[in-house]
Amino acid sequence: MYKRILVAIDGSETAAHAFDSALQLAREHGAQLQPLYVIDNPLLAYDAAGYDPTVLRDACLEEGRRLMAEAVARMKLDEVPGEPRIVDVAPIGEDISERIRISAHEFNADLLVLGTHGRRGFKRLFLGSVAERVVRSVSLPVLLIPSRQARSTAIEAAQEGQSETAAVSPGQE
Repeated sequence: MYKRILVAIDGSETAAHAFDSALQLAREHGAQLQPLYVIDNPLLAYDAAGYDPTVLRDACLEEGRRLMAEAVARMKLDEVPGEPRIVDVAPIGEDISERIRISAHEFNADLLVLGTHGRRGFKRLFLGSVAERVVRSVSLPVLLIPSRQARSTAIEAAQEGQSETAAVSPGQE
C-alpha cells in the first residue's frame, strides 16, 4: 500500500515513537523510509549582539547526524531501505512545518508520519502545533502518532469516565 514513507524526527520521545511506527509500517509494506531532521533558524536570534548563529546551527546539525545514524542503524537491522535527510528551513518565510511539507513533496512520499504531543486548549494555542500545521498544508495521508504520555492521559481519562458511569445506578441519573 505505502511505498515511500517520510517520518520527521527531532530527538524527542514523541518523535522516537513516531519513528518506531514508521519503521514498522515500512517493514510491513516493503516501503522505502526517509527519516527527516529539520534545522530551524529562528530569525530573532540573529538580532542579538555578539550572537554567532553558526554555533546553534552546528549543534543542531550534530544532533541531526547523531539521530540519523541511529535511524539508519535501526533501518539496516530491520532491512528497511531508505536514506535519511537533514534540511534547513529557509531563512525567510518558512517554518518547520513548511519544510516538512516541501520535503515530503520532494521525496514523493505517499505517507507522512509525525509525532504529536496531544496538547489541548491553551497549551496548544500558545505553543502551536507543527503536526497540526503540516496536516492542514499537505495533500497526502498523515499518520499522527501520539506521545506515550498523551496516550496514557487519554486512557486514564477514558477509564475515569467509565468508572463514573459505572458508579451511577439506575434511577440516580
